[in-house]
Amino acid sequence: MGMTLDGIRHWVFDMDGTLTLPVHDFPAIKRKLGIPQDDDILGHLAALPAQESAAKHAWLLEHERELALASQPADGAVELVRELSARGYRLGILTRNAQELAYITLQAIGLADCFAAEDVLGRDEATPKPDPAGLLKLATRWNVKPEQMVMIGDYMHDLNCGRAAGARTVLVNLKDNPWPELTDWHAVDCTALRGMLG
Repeated sequence: MGMTLDGIRHWVFDMDGTLTLPVHDFPAIKRKLGIPQDDDILGHLAALPAQESAAKHAWLLEHERELALASQPADGAVELVRELSARGYRLGILTRNAQELAYITLQAIGLADCFAAEDVLGRDEATPKPDPAGLLKLATRWNVKPEQMVMIGDYMHDLNCGRAAGARTVLVNLKDNPWPELTDWHAVDCTALRGMLG
């Protein structure tokens, strides 16, 4: 691999299920919005007629706002992010949620001061993951090559996004790794990931 986690000073996190305990009931959201269970929510809404899409996006935003306000940090997430921040690392958020709700979530879990506001990208700031656009946007802003960054997430979208951008990838908060071909490092939780720092 040629690089240890220790050598990477630019970290980009997914939000839900990565820094927070997962609370989204995606099957229920899909039922409520009339989306087939196998479809991607954002992809499905994007393909709808404008008026219907806008109405369903509005419902989704309101539902997500309630969840954001009640966010709880994932095990070890606060300690990990604080440690990285104390080391002077650049930290970003790349979420398929809305940016304003990412801010609310960071406030709720007590980590808002560790992220520059412009380094928190939601679904409207860049094409949503698995597209690498958000990661590449941060790479440009931070003036680093993607391979000097690591994308941390709990799902295939995060890993595919990292791979497509040319960044390193960490799968976190899953006991087993279903996507080894997409993963550079695997940690069962953020506490274990913190233990992997040199």
